[in-house]
Amino acid sequence: MNPIYNPILSWHSITNQLSSPDQYYPFAMDSDKSGEATKISIQEPKAETKGKGIIAGALAPVIVAAKAARRPRKGWKKGAAIFDLVLRLSAIVAGFAATSLMGTTDQTLPFFTQFFQFHAQYNDLPTFLFFVIANAIASGYLVLSLPFSIVCIIRSHASGPRLLLLILDSVMMGLTTSAASASAAIVYLAHNGNSSANWNAFCQQFGNFCQQVSSAVVASLIAATLLLSLVVVSAFALRKMK
Repeated sequence: MNPIYNPILSWHSITNQLSSPDQYYPFAMDSDKSGEATKISIQEPKAETKGKGIIAGALAPVIVAAKAARRPRKGWKKGAAIFDLVLRLSAIVAGFAATSLMGTTDQTLPFFTQFFQFHAQYNDLPTFLFFVIANAIASGYLVLSLPFSIVCIIRSHASGPRLLLLILDSVMMGLTTSAASASAAIVYLAHNGNSSANWNAFCQQFGNFCQQVSSAVVASLIAATLLLSLVVVSAFALRKMK
């Protein structure tokens, strides 16, 4: 059965549809709710921006603190490099003092016989000759190592020069220590002798000789101690670079 078009019913149906917009417009809300929705939709990006601002404000002191924490570390590296240079200069002075004292050791007694003249010199004993050569090599090395130490001050983060100095310092420390230890044994025998081996102490006759030799041994031991300090400083600095 065909429906009959009734304009009055059609008008009422259109009116009902317009009076209940929720049926055909599910997203529509009343004025108060739509206002809240509008406010929420507008404030959401602002809240996100504000949240980002709060996070950035919270991270800013952390970044500043991290930068401030890095500066003392770099300053510590430069301070260690400067201390390395000071130790190296002190070791140069001690090494050259030991070499010059031993190398100029010479004493002749004022009395002599027709066939003998009592004379003592450092090269009369091979141990003292080795002492002079070893300390001269160590002192020359320390002078040549000064540019590398200055490079470590300028570029405190560079590990290559410091590693090279660590290896060579260890070698020179062993060389200086061995020369000083062997010479110290000879000086002890010169002062005290050895009754079991029938070695007499001759420092009673050659007092100046023994005194100068003893001073050279002490200076060499000081140089060896300074070289040991250089090794420790370089090793500690390399460990902190990791």
